Amino acid sequence: MKNFLYALQGLLTALRSEKNLRFHVAAAVLVISAGFFANVTVTEWMVLILCMAFVISMELLNTAVEYVCNVVQPEHHPFIKHAKDIAATAVLIAAVATAVCGLIIFIPKLFPSLISHNYEESIDYIDWVCPCSFCY
Repeated sequence: MKNFLYALQGLLTALRSEKNLRFHVAAAVLVISAGFFANVTVTEWMVLILCMAFVISMELLNTAVEYVCNVVQPEHHPFIKHAKDIAATAVLIAAVATAVCGLIIFIPKLFPSLISHNYEESIDYIDWVCPCSFCY
């Protein structure tokens, strides 16, 4: 129970101090709202939840790296800059991947006229968006 309280305290600290984390949480709220509106499937909910958790977790790790770097080396140091830049890049990669997953899920639901009802043409669209065989 103590560990849960420490984690909650860390989340609240990060939410108070980190604008980017608040942005990602707001985006998650919008995605959840859109998910109810678009009537996403259980599998799509799982993908969306994992993606949102991934981005928020990466943002929290980025914040932790920044805090540690600021304590270890308060003055500018090129290696500290590299560490912070790399941590920020991890968040960016997670956010871009999540946005792509969101588009794959939401575009056909919110804009069905963009997607053909012909199965072969739909497969061509899926191949264009995601060439892996897991998407169909």
